[in-house]
Amino acid sequence: MFVKKLVEKASLKKPGGNPDGLKSDEVNPRPIFHYGLPSGCILLAHDPIQKILALSTIDGRIKLFGQDNTQAVMESPEAVPSKFLQFIHNQQFLININAKDHIEVWDIDMKSLVHVHIYKDEITSFTVLQRTFYMYVGDSFGNVSVLKFDKEPCNIVQMKYRIPFSASHGNSTEDLSDAAVMYILPQPGAESKRILIIYRDGSVTLWAIQDSKAIFTTGGTLVHSLNHDTKKVTAACWACPFGSKVVIGYSNGELLIWSIPHTIDSKTELATDKELGGAQSGPLFKLNLGYKLDKVPISRLKWAHADGKASRLYVLGSADFSSANLLQVIIINEQIESRTTKLAIASPEPCVDMEIVSSYSEQSKHKIDCFLVLGNSGHVYAYDDFLIEKYLIQAQSRSPPSLPKEVKVRLPYADPSITVAKFITDNPCLLSSADEEYILLSKKIPSLFSLEAKQKDGSSSTTFSSFSNFKNIYITGHSNGAINFWDASSPLLIPIVSFNQQSEDDQSVSGVPLTALCYDMEARLLISGDQNGTVRIFKFKPEPYATESSFLSLQGSSKKGSNIIQNVKLVKVNGAVLSISTSNDSKHIAVGSDQGYVSVIDMGGPTLLYERHIASELSTAVISLQFGMCSLHGFEKSILVAATKDSSAWALESETGNILNTASVHPKKPSKALFIQMLDEQDTSGRGSNASRGVDLHKGNSFDDGIVKDLLLLCSEKAAYVYSLPHVVQGVKKVCYKKKFTSSICCWASTFSDTGLVLVFTNGKIEIRSLPELSLLKATSIRGLAFSTSKPNSLTDNSICASQNGDLIMVNGDWEVVMVSVLHQREIFRHLDSATQVYNKDLIVPQGIQPEHAIHKEKKKGIFSSMIKGSKPKNEPETEPESARESFEELSTLFSVINFPMESETRENLPTDEDDVELDIDDINIDDPEVKPKGNTMMAALNKQKLTSKFHAFKGKLKEMNVKKEKVQAKEEPRDEKTGSVDQIKKKYGFSLTGDTSAAKMAQNKLSDNIRKLKGINLKTAEMQDNAQTFSSMAKEVLRTAENDRRTS
Repeated sequence: MFVKKLVEKASLKKPGGNPDGLKSDEVNPRPIFHYGLPSGCILLAHDPIQKILALSTIDGRIKLFGQDNTQAVMESPEAVPSKFLQFIHNQQFLININAKDHIEVWDIDMKSLVHVHIYKDEITSFTVLQRTFYMYVGDSFGNVSVLKFDKEPCNIVQMKYRIPFSASHGNSTEDLSDAAVMYILPQPGAESKRILIIYRDGSVTLWAIQDSKAIFTTGGTLVHSLNHDTKKVTAACWACPFGSKVVIGYSNGELLIWSIPHTIDSKTELATDKELGGAQSGPLFKLNLGYKLDKVPISRLKWAHADGKASRLYVLGSADFSSANLLQVIIINEQIESRTTKLAIASPEPCVDMEIVSSYSEQSKHKIDCFLVLGNSGHVYAYDDFLIEKYLIQAQSRSPPSLPKEVKVRLPYADPSITVAKFITDNPCLLSSADEEYILLSKKIPSLFSLEAKQKDGSSSTTFSSFSNFKNIYITGHSNGAINFWDASSPLLIPIVSFNQQSEDDQSVSGVPLTALCYDMEARLLISGDQNGTVRIFKFKPEPYATESSFLSLQGSSKKGSNIIQNVKLVKVNGAVLSISTSNDSKHIAVGSDQGYVSVIDMGGPTLLYERHIASELSTAVISLQFGMCSLHGFEKSILVAATKDSSAWALESETGNILNTASVHPKKPSKALFIQMLDEQDTSGRGSNASRGVDLHKGNSFDDGIVKDLLLLCSEKAAYVYSLPHVVQGVKKVCYKKKFTSSICCWASTFSDTGLVLVFTNGKIEIRSLPELSLLKATSIRGLAFSTSKPNSLTDNSICASQNGDLIMVNGDWEVVMVSVLHQREIFRHLDSATQVYNKDLIVPQGIQPEHAIHKEKKKGIFSSMIKGSKPKNEPETEPESARESFEELSTLFSVINFPMESETRENLPTDEDDVELDIDDINIDDPEVKPKGNTMMAALNKQKLTSKFHAFKGKLKEMNVKKEKVQAKEEPRDEKTGSVDQIKKKYGFSLTGDTSAAKMAQNKLSDNIRKLKGINLKTAEMQDNAQTFSSMAKEVLRTAENDRRTS
């Protein structure tokens, strides 16, 4: 028994390898283009100038959609979800903050990650200050930091300017979780001067950046005093174009509108009394939309300003709660005097994010606004924003318009779903190809998010005369029985021709899903099989075709397509068609069904030559077939090999259909079979170019190439086997090579370039193995791509097909397509760079046009003044808000200076036992500073520190002021540039400016200066001692008073 096992192991390596086979350096499996929506989308972002839409996923991918159907995908090094996603408008940078609080800077022009800034605290809010490279970051402790992105070194620098919680919030909170900064909103029209900080506990602070102080506060205790229930801020946005009103959503479903001062006294930087009138008494208005009744938290708010029309507020409830009206739109403007007009949008599923995007239509020649909502499942739904506005305006009329309906964003060529496909690259019949025509067509095709009706002819208006004009062709069979041809010469698939399943006698549309396809371009044959067991044989006319009505309707009448089809023949078989294969001379067709029947059809009639039933042990479904030649007992015999679903291999005599092997060859543990193909052991690398041509579409079977085969490859979900073909014909199991799959289930397999095997697994992994040894050459994993195995008696949502060179097109449902290249340095598509170029460097923005809020005069009459019960509109004069064209240059100076001491820096300045602090008398400047720092908050913070800490912080500040004073004095001296520089150097090192370099003179001056400094130190020390004694006496007095009060009580 032991000797028998050794012999079996030795037999596994009998063929001695193939030195001329595929090498690892010749393959490089990699995704080269992604089209559609990635799975697991959770966030949206939009650049209104470049018109780029970004979607981030739960696994760290970012998908970009630009103009002219450009698309690109970027992958973060860490597969973690995004928390915040924002563009720096009209720049090539996108900021992504992931769940680990890592701030990623992406170059969308190069599609690369250029910098990662690790933030120490938990980030709870993030805002890019547009038209600058500054960013505000709010943390869970209630602090706001300022970051700057430097383009040249490509890094993020934390500025010295900061807004601590104690200075901006004003009130301490017992629950630290309520201190988090939820939103940071630059005030429209004054973005460089003021920001609105909204905390989780409901406190709202208007912060003056230049004065570094809070100039207005509201909310907070007012919110909780008016309501007994506890609520937290969950959403906020401006509700006016000039920053006077903000709408805030809460965790209990409430929506409150607060008044914010926008006319500020330029001298005091405080809101005027007239501006504050009644704002601190409570919210300006309360919106009742039913969220509070259902206890649904508000997750997103977005306000859209309509110039001269109805401005709208979009409200989105939390996707974690079930409610009939999670998505609502209401009118908020100054013309509505009484009731609120609202529209409840019935979305197909709970949504997590929303965005309004604008695009330019080539067909209608005007701008189209599209309202996008991101579903909880990752699907995107589009609404016509114009129809939403129209409904709100005409809702109270006698004949209100119909409700806007959603359009699910899906692949244009996967509607209806693809059930089977075929990919042909390097067209052997290629004659010519026009690049200019492709560029013109790509711009006319509607974008993925377009609401325009797809062209009914399924294509552009050009003419189609020959398949020979296309380098690559992609053929798809659909669930409604339609067959579509696409130009796949470039990544953006352009429709060529389309026709429905039909015959000369039956002109009705079949409507039955296609399950198999086989195409022979040289023979002008297309064979299809459907779920009802009908095999259709399409014979195309000789090229060129007539051009009168060349592009045919995807959903038109059944007679469409007759201008290229010479005839259609029908053959009926038992069971649903699972596999189709043709002989080398294209005279015979082999068809396998799910009932275990193998049918061979003569193309001359067509007539059914024979039909054989394979009685397999577990599953009789014939999933793969191939014609070939085999050497048996010294004679060459024409055979037909078949693989059933339970991984059993069978051999039939191709002429008669007689089953040659009395017993099937199958593994000990059967699993679902995927693919079968005969191989030539003697010359694996040179068996001819037809080994993978004309394969059964989704299984990868090949034509008989007329060469005698020695090996049989069978791939299943759990393993790949290479058997000896002569032994299989005799019913003997002899395994030459075997590879088990342990990491995941294999869902698809095919050979390429006659020497390689490509395997696709359900977890998105792709392996490249050599033939016939099955040794692993390269492997890669496509993030976010997962395939499910098909259920019994059901069609799969996924479609994978490969060309003879290993180029893959993988369709995942109706939302995404991944195109993969296997061979190294192989270019499948033309115009790949232009198809992924989402950023437009040459975009010209008209002067004075800004994408942010438009600036308008506020009208005091309207909803916000008259809808409050008991209040009357005040007759106030119209005031012009501050200009939106503010200079942001002064922010560089403001953000570069410390306005509040960092607690960490203060702790670092404290002396320790390990570090000896040496005080140099030259570092002390006792002169009073010429310029006092703005505000008193800095000194108030310093007084809270210990006496030693105060002294060291004071020392560092004096040193900084001393350096500034020297610079100011140097500028005031009227000397030329060179002389001034020399004098400054002399002065710094103690030399006389008059040329007197006497050592005695220098020592005398130094001694006098030191004596003066020592006297100043004594005075300062005495003053600090007096302050300490005064503080001590006050503390004792307070203690005595408290004791007396306790005794008397």
